[in-house]
Amino acid sequence: MRSITFLSAAFFAVAGFAAPVVAATCGNTSAGFGAWKAAFAQEAANAGVGQRGLNALAQAQYASGTIAADRNQKSFKYSLAKFMQIRGADTIVAQGRKRKARDVGFYASLEARYGVPAGVIIAIHGMETGFGGFMGDSSVVSAITTLAYDCRRSDFFKPHAIGALKLVDMGAITGATKGAKHGELGHTQFLPGNALRYGVDANGDGRVDFYNQADALASTANFLRQKGWQPGAGYGEGQTNFAVIRQWNAAGVYQKAIAIMAARIDG
Repeated sequence: MRSITFLSAAFFAVAGFAAPVVAATCGNTSAGFGAWKAAFAQEAANAGVGQRGLNALAQAQYASGTIAADRNQKSFKYSLAKFMQIRGADTIVAQGRKRKARDVGFYASLEARYGVPAGVIIAIHGMETGFGGFMGDSSVVSAITTLAYDCRRSDFFKPHAIGALKLVDMGAITGATKGAKHGELGHTQFLPGNALRYGVDANGDGRVDFYNQADALASTANFLRQKGWQPGAGYGEGQTNFAVIRQWNAAGVYQKAIAIMAARIDG
């Protein structure tokens, strides 16, 4: 029955007709994931996902590790000092200063184009993946579709699941691409829907690759600019651009840590 559903959805998408939308029913255990995928395939096809993306959806597995991580987020509970200690803020700043000095031209070009200072981009890069040292070990497609299926925040993650499947269609990722527990991908851990929308080909090779540092950092700068970054304005807590940093991550301690580390790197 599942293969018939996928074939039917793909046929309607290719033929140019809108298949009737049958809302996929969320769940809180793995038991209904297969049925949800079959229903979500129709939604995905109606949203423009092609056969490669639908195939990746069909192969996605329920990510129990993602659910466990989502139920046990601790960042919101830490004090700022504790958070910065755990995340290695001093190390990020020290390495960040060296990176800025080593690639002055690259970071200057980002600031010239997007208005975002080097320190902010570098701080995010260091915070998210230790400058690319660890970009995750979970299947992006499985993680993000599991979150779209899970009833806690299904509406939030569904567009990102669609985004991930479209990235598969584009060849930007595959069903096997690894990322973080919540489906974030690449050097700065973009959620797939944001990757699709704000991705930039910075190295000129004709594709947007979030596992390429230049593409990922330019995409991060583009995200911040598109979210309202004002060139030349401050980004510390209470200043104009701090509200834009809040668009990157919902945890207050994270936002403050980025602003503090960025100022130290830029200083």
